[in-house]
Amino acid sequence: MLNQITSVFTRRHINIESLTTSESAIEGIHKYTIVIMCTKEEADLLVRQVEKRIDVLKAYSFSQDEIIYQEIALYKVPTAALFEGNEIEKLVRQYGARILEMTSEYAVIEKTGHKIETQELFDKLDPYGVTQFTRSGRVAVNKLKKEPLNNYLRKLERNGVTPDNYTTNQ
Repeated sequence: MLNQITSVFTRRHINIESLTTSESAIEGIHKYTIVIMCTKEEADLLVRQVEKRIDVLKAYSFSQDEIIYQEIALYKVPTAALFEGNEIEKLVRQYGARILEMTSEYAVIEKTGHKIETQELFDKLDPYGVTQFTRSGRVAVNKLKKEPLNNYLRKLERNGVTPDNYTTNQ
């Protein structure tokens, strides 16, 4: 399914900035959060194309101001760097990060926030010898009062479509 969805973007030469998948609040239903840079018209076309995929129930497009989102970043630094003048500890506090794990060789620091914030902390930690850095894709919820997918699924149920036959009827 992932290949089918990404091929829709590839064919249109639209780069996926981030892609996050997760289970939804509804058992058996998974959500994909795909971040792209494009026009509203391009996004609307992509939504229609993604919805044509066999296993896709519904697709939605939201602009950045219509969602609340976060990313998570993990930074691995040598443990010895933590004890050199308390600078790393100060950065951890200053950036609202936390030490997730510490061993005799390394410490893992976790920071949630927007990409610019996690990148800024990386830039500050890098001189202390970051040995590993990774950042997740965007995790988001929309600002609407109700989840559009839930409304859509209720509509399907009113029409006699149940979770057992979503894929066979869509």
